[in-house]
Amino acid sequence: MNRRELIKAAAALPLASTAFSSATFAQAPYPSRNVTMIVPFPPGGQADLAARPIAMALERILGKPVVVDNRAGGGGGSVGNAAAARAEPDGQTLLMTLSSLAVLPEADRLFDRPVAYEVSQFAPVARVLADPTLLAVPASAPWKTLQEFVDDAKKRPGEIPYGSSGPYGTLHVAMEMFAASAGIKLLHVPFRGAGPALTALLSGTVQAVASAPGTLKQQVDDGKMRVLANWGAERVKSFPDLPTFRELGYKDVEFYIWAGLFAQAALPAPIMTQLREAMAQAVKAPDVVKTFETAGSPVAYQDAPEFSMFVAEDSARLVAAVKKIGKVE
Repeated sequence: MNRRELIKAAAALPLASTAFSSATFAQAPYPSRNVTMIVPFPPGGQADLAARPIAMALERILGKPVVVDNRAGGGGGSVGNAAAARAEPDGQTLLMTLSSLAVLPEADRLFDRPVAYEVSQFAPVARVLADPTLLAVPASAPWKTLQEFVDDAKKRPGEIPYGSSGPYGTLHVAMEMFAASAGIKLLHVPFRGAGPALTALLSGTVQAVASAPGTLKQQVDDGKMRVLANWGAERVKSFPDLPTFRELGYKDVEFYIWAGLFAQAALPAPIMTQLREAMAQAVKAPDVVKTFETAGSPVAYQDAPEFSMFVAEDSARLVAAVKKIGKVE
């Protein structure tokens, strides 16, 4: 699928056709029971960071428990994403996932595997977070700068291990983009999510990881990790002294790890409208705002129409990156 076709398909993802109104909100018999919010990764990563404060806020707004279900497996989140895609389109099962949502079906096709799900099975509800990825290494590592890391990697091709959230997951794609641009080869060690990958970094099992500011800040502040570069176009507010890859000469290395809420494509418009209105309130809740800002990942809210176009554009760029990377384990 080329860029134009992908943008056309993603932009056509179902959105609520009715405007926000108190009448629509009141008429919808939703939710009828506990709501399940699937997070396709273990605790400790960006999707989990986004899900838990939002779930608590939605409980207050919707009047029913919103249960976070960490359903990891399959590499990069494919098991949880697929489970949400197959769920009944009644708003009782939602998905808080990452940018790898669009990458994983393309990876399946690349390896001639059965495709676990398609992006067209989902309807974007709201974007919650959108952070540039940061390159982190243990505080005990010998590299103080990105150049020192690259120089060492060139001397020892395939020997420096880095952790990821699974093949073609967000952390994997970011690192392979960097490695390809730098002309180095690293050793990929996949885990079931960013949380386990970060634990492996702290234990010394791996020597590098790409992750969001919110999952790294406390460890860096505590002196357990060091960050070397930022995949964003601009410096991160919570790490103002950290240079971007672009500043360091890697003009084609840019990657964002966003987290957003999705429902099924066939979700009835009144329920979608209710979810959109609930999310617009949830991201403004003082406890939600404080939690994200304290973690170094401020709210980056987008409502469904804007989020749908964002997904389309970001997905096209990431799919192109995956095709350029090709088959890697």
